[in-house]
Amino acid sequence: MAASGGLIALPAWAEGWTRGDILTHGSSFTMAEQDLLASVADTIIPPGNSIGALTVGVDKFLQKLFDACYEKDVQENIKGQLQKLNASAQQVHAKPYPDCDQTQRQELLLKFSTSTDKSEKDFFDLLKSETIRGFNTSKEVMQGYLKYKVVPGHYYGCVDVNA
Repeated sequence: MAASGGLIALPAWAEGWTRGDILTHGSSFTMAEQDLLASVADTIIPPGNSIGALTVGVDKFLQKLFDACYEKDVQENIKGQLQKLNASAQQVHAKPYPDCDQTQRQELLLKFSTSTDKSEKDFFDLLKSETIRGFNTSKEVMQGYLKYKVVPGHYYGCVDVNA
């Protein structure tokens, strides 16, 4: 009876959802920060003629990784540096970082790689390394490009052994 009531109430409960709400996990990152994180991943590994970071879901990987595996101070640094990156884009190009073209985003991001500020440098190094790791360990890259096989070789059971 409770299940029937739940099924009747489900359409009314789920009416306000959008596809974006379902696809993103419950993250400590705001939607604006998620967009910035996706733009940074897309800047580091753009699609080009093949797949890019966003194609294989590296942005979602980064959100889950930073939420689950990094401490609060690292998460706060990432969020702060994302805001600083966006503010820099507003100041230099008069538009938010995600709206900048690839060359403009690279230029802004590379300033963080050569910064003397340790928190900016740490932010860049962390995002670059984790974006590359997320991309290289994705199913599409592992199986499609690196030809990774979960079980190398073939298992032949019940084979006669000459002793």
